[in-house]
Amino acid sequence: MKNNFADLVETFAVLRGPNGCPWDKKQTHESLIKNLREESEELITAIEKKDAANMQEELGDVLLQVLLHAQIAKEEGLFTIEDVIQGLYDKLHYRHPHVFGKVKANTPEEALSVWKEMKKKSRKK
Repeated sequence: MKNNFADLVETFAVLRGPNGCPWDKKQTHESLIKNLREESEELITAIEKKDAANMQEELGDVLLQVLLHAQIAKEEGLFTIEDVIQGLYDKLHYRHPHVFGKVKANTPEEALSVWKEMKKKSRKK
């Protein structure tokens, strides 16, 4: 049986729960900064080396960081992983009107220009 994203989210709730891992329960956003930097650098190295197997593993490690931060934020009443996902979904749809709307972009350069313009507009809101 393969596990899904919800199973992974639940795993982090258990890890930080009453019977969870002492190390995981102790972590804060600030204490995890070093780990996030290291995992991001390891992913970059795997990409640069075109090492697909290692890239898969490092993407998992970066995702671990995202999910752990989201679990901590949920516990602090700040936001949930669902909020992160919704925010990303909304951003992608807003910044890609050439895909999800009526704007035209026929080249990568035009698409990047549209992205940058939409980003600038969203910052003014």
